[in-house]
Amino acid sequence: RGELRLWVNPNDVIKDLCEQFPHGITDHVIQNDMPHLEPQQRATAINKLLSVGQLELLRNSSGLLYRLKDSQGSSKMKGSDNQEKLVYQIIEDAGNKGIWSRDIRFKSNLPLTEINKILKNLESKKLIKAVKSVAASKKKVYMLYNVQPDRSVTGGAWYSDQDFESEFVEVLNQQCFKFLQSKAEVARDGKHSPMVQRNSSFATSHEVWKYISELGISKVELSMEDIETILNTLIYDGKAEMTVIAAKEGAVGSVDGQMKLYRGVNAIATATGLVKTPCGLCPVFDDCSDGGEISPSTCIYLSEWLDF
Repeated sequence: RGELRLWVNPNDVIKDLCEQFPHGITDHVIQNDMPHLEPQQRATAINKLLSVGQLELLRNSSGLLYRLKDSQGSSKMKGSDNQEKLVYQIIEDAGNKGIWSRDIRFKSNLPLTEINKILKNLESKKLIKAVKSVAASKKKVYMLYNVQPDRSVTGGAWYSDQDFESEFVEVLNQQCFKFLQSKAEVARDGKHSPMVQRNSSFATSHEVWKYISELGISKVELSMEDIETILNTLIYDGKAEMTVIAAKEGAVGSVDGQMKLYRGVNAIATATGLVKTPCGLCPVFDDCSDGGEISPSTCIYLSEWLDF
């Protein structure tokens, strides 16, 4: 089949593949279907279709996807007046981050009453939709009906109905740390040199993502980016560390020829009670004595701390 494809316009082949897989295709699918097409030729064909608006570029946990642009919107806009087409175009240009009605008004120079009427009409035709932003609960942004909102709008996996799922995040935090700890324990139990033990204690974000996915503790599909967000919280808490290494292009978990590795570390020891008091940090601690010029009974910092 690949040999036959040599005599066919690659643009047409890619569009045919997208029609067969309406949810999108990866570059690997195109490569398998046209193995004799040079990477540069394949990239040129894809970029051409993207530039003329026949393809759209999406991203999921597996990487980049190419999908035919929905022509339904264009057909439904036939018969609409210029003002409605203008508003639709402004919303389309906003992409998956959406746009506020006030910004639509600014870009279109239309009265707010007219914009509200147009928005209501476009919503009734299922051409656009209103999405509440986690950044402002009372603020709605508008985007095309078939567009998946950006995580900056919805809050991603950490939000449900505008509410931050703190318990869910905590469970993921604990499970990710548990996995890194077990990886480190296995490395320590191995009879290897200290350097080999250290290197084998690292885990890729893909390994952690796979572990969490197999646990089945999440009701929503988590991406590697979501897991890396959780791993970053472990770094901030002093429970993990990260390093970046060079990786082969196309290797699982690599991005732009680099791969992030994580390992669990022993948390910093909890400070004693004395250090948490003003006395533990006082620069004149050695000169302080009961009844002296510097005394606990006259110390304003100690009094404020006790009142607190």
